[in-house]
Amino acid sequence: MQHSPKLAILQSLDAMDAVQMEEVLTYIRSVLNKADRTVSYQIFKREAMKEIAQALKNNKTGMQPKAA
Repeated sequence: MQHSPKLAILQSLDAMDAVQMEEVLTYIRSVLNKADRTVSYQIFKREAMKEIAQALKNNKTGMQPKAA
């Protein structure tokens, strides 16, 4: 009988003690937090680049930047 990856994960979780489970949860949380920071950074970077492009465009045309 072939086991699915999901079943294999569940079986390995059943075999863990409380300390091992806590380590796995800590690891998963750290991976998820890194992903959140990465997405936030990308959004921040994209917005900053838009502002820089707008400032350069305004500078070329001699316009004053609009107030935020």
